[in-house]
Amino acid sequence: MKEIMNTNSIFENIKHVDEEGKEYWLARELQMALGYKEWRYFKSIIEKAIDSCRNSEFDISCHFGADTKISTICKGYTRELTDYKLSRYACYLIAQNGNPRLKTIALAQTYFAIQTRKQELSELDYNSLTEDEKRLYQRRLTRKGNYNLNQTAKEAGVKNFDKFHNAGYKGLYNGETADDIARRKKLRYREEILDNMGSEELAANLFRITQTESKLKRDNIKGENNANNTHYKMGKDIRNFIKKQGGTMPEDLPKPNSSLKELEKTNKLIDKN
Repeated sequence: MKEIMNTNSIFENIKHVDEEGKEYWLARELQMALGYKEWRYFKSIIEKAIDSCRNSEFDISCHFGADTKISTICKGYTRELTDYKLSRYACYLIAQNGNPRLKTIALAQTYFAIQTRKQELSELDYNSLTEDEKRLYQRRLTRKGNYNLNQTAKEAGVKNFDKFHNAGYKGLYNGETADDIARRKKLRYREEILDNMGSEELAANLFRITQTESKLKRDNIKGENNANNTHYKMGKDIRNFIKKQGGTMPEDLPKPNSSLKELEKTNKLIDKN
């Protein structure tokens, strides 16, 4: 987990803060930090990230602000360069759509996923949301993350997905399987455990999900046993990281009073897409 601790300086050094105190990154500076030499290739990744943002039903203009620069070339001639002012969430989407074999992409996924100040949500700061709103947001990300993880695991050769996901849970929850977690939380038969987690517990699982997918792709891991072992080790590493930081172990975090399914029925808060 040493890499996790060394990501800050790379992306903190190119972070900007506007007159309203909002943080942002410039696309051309991020391009160089991520190791892309040519703008045309990086711009195609930005376009994919914009599509992801649109599919998540977020306001694109809040995350990908158009920006232009005047660049001086030889003999005093100038030209206009396209650039973007990127939110933290935009940078995260770019990292998710980048080349998984680049070490800097994995570092970017880590940095933009777990920083204390969470990704921007449209025009609202994450910290201004209620606990239930945070849970809803994190749950939507874990749902999308698990879909992507399943696709990557399938390509790696995974066929028994229950065993694969239990490997990750065992690493993160000190040997507990999904069924063990459900029993501890006293859930009904087949009730979804992720719908019965608080925002902090969901965030730990989201980190496990996204980083396992990245690891499978980056190291081109093949074979069901290798994929299961990778998922277990990632869960274990994240558990050790939480412990080292003095955090609360996932199994010790409180169970919310209401499941997200119950909130859907009573408050119509769940996005059904």
